[in-house]
Amino acid sequence: MQSNFVDYVKIYCKSGHGGAGSAHLHRAKYIPKGGPDGGDGGRGGHIILRGNAQLWTLLPLKYSKHIRAENGKPGGKQELTGAGGEDVYVDVPVGTIAKDELGNVLAEIEEDKQEIILLHGGKGGLGNSHFKSPTNQTPRYAQPGLPGEEATILLELKLLGDVGLVGFPNAGKSTLLSALTSAKPKIANYAFTTLVPNLGIVEYRNFQSFVLADIPGIIEGASEGKGLGYRFLRHIERNSVLLFLIPADTEDYYKEYQILLNELEKYNPELVDKDRLIAISKSDLLDEELENEIRKTFPDNFKLIFISAVTQKNLVVLKDELWSLLHP
Repeated sequence: MQSNFVDYVKIYCKSGHGGAGSAHLHRAKYIPKGGPDGGDGGRGGHIILRGNAQLWTLLPLKYSKHIRAENGKPGGKQELTGAGGEDVYVDVPVGTIAKDELGNVLAEIEEDKQEIILLHGGKGGLGNSHFKSPTNQTPRYAQPGLPGEEATILLELKLLGDVGLVGFPNAGKSTLLSALTSAKPKIANYAFTTLVPNLGIVEYRNFQSFVLADIPGIIEGASEGKGLGYRFLRHIERNSVLLFLIPADTEDYYKEYQILLNELEKYNPELVDKDRLIAISKSDLLDEELENEIRKTFPDNFKLIFISAVTQKNLVVLKDELWSLLHP
């Protein structure tokens, strides 16, 4: 079954042409030489990117890839300005970035109802009434409207989450998300159960909250396009804190952490500068002696939290640690 989550789409946009100015000459029964009274043409419609907090996917644009705004209307007699072309609003989820074909960022939607003009409509032409002068009392010409703009736009969605869950498939990310939030991700005991990013709101003390993002499992080589990781690594770029989840049944804990960190660094070196926290999941399988052995595999300056989504072990401690990193 095809997923409804679409985080990358290419669209063709064209703003409206400006309307032509009028070269009308006034005529009336008792005014044989009324002179020029042509009005200006209307502005062409803009293409406007608009944030919509109700959206979580670019799916609607997958089936509407050609977006055109209306042309401005020509000017009329009696210096009447032509109607402007209707603007077209392209609604996108918060966190969407618009780029040109060379990869240059044109716009970035960071909040609900934010509006950014992607392509400007063409300016309407001036009517002949603007060109009359003592030496040219009957100009019979007017300006044409300016053409609109057209471009191929790449829209890329990066989910806005405060904390991003990083781990291999079957690390327990979806289970933890469901335990900490009201999100209902698909959970099963096989790799790549999570095929799309999931967001959940973690309720904290004093009616405060933060957003937790479950990113599909990363595998070694994800930054080079292997598995699902490369496609979704972009969503981690928006997270303030990265929570590395390593299951208790892993053979080499520190090596697994290093592989994950290496994939992030190869994709975007700036990711390693984010605040990080390491949690050992499924730790209901461990006793205190085994926990101490696992701690010894990490350098002394690493802080580990042993958690269990099933038994709720240390989940409150985990939320406290994440909150302190988000609000230092």
